[in-house]
Amino acid sequence: MMKISIIAVGKVKEKYFTEACNEYAKRLGAFCKFSITEINEYKCPDNPSPADIEATIEAEGQRILAAIPNGATVVPMCIEGKLLDSVAFADKFTEIQNRGFSNVAILIGSSNGLADEVKKRADFKLSM
Repeated sequence: MMKISIIAVGKVKEKYFTEACNEYAKRLGAFCKFSITEINEYKCPDNPSPADIEATIEAEGQRILAAIPNGATVVPMCIEGKLLDSVAFADKFTEIQNRGFSNVAILIGSSNGLADEVKKRADFKLSM
């Protein structure tokens, strides 16, 4: 059975989003082993400089990289990624399975984005 891990910076705060996440996790349980790991956001100062933002992205990137399961196919969500419709998205997961991989980690950064080191770790980049 495929294992899908979502590793995201930040926490879902609104109750209705939490309920929706739980419902989708329950539905996915019939098809895969599904987990969500929420990484604490790095505290950036008010009115951050570009250097502060870069330091934030790098610190969060280290936390994300540490949370990736061993042997996982890494799929960061980033602007450079490929935009897929639902059918192509499902086909991508089938392709990953057909290549003999059963563990996928989908990475979601903060509003500042993902560190270059995280993007370099990608097996496939996805955009929304």
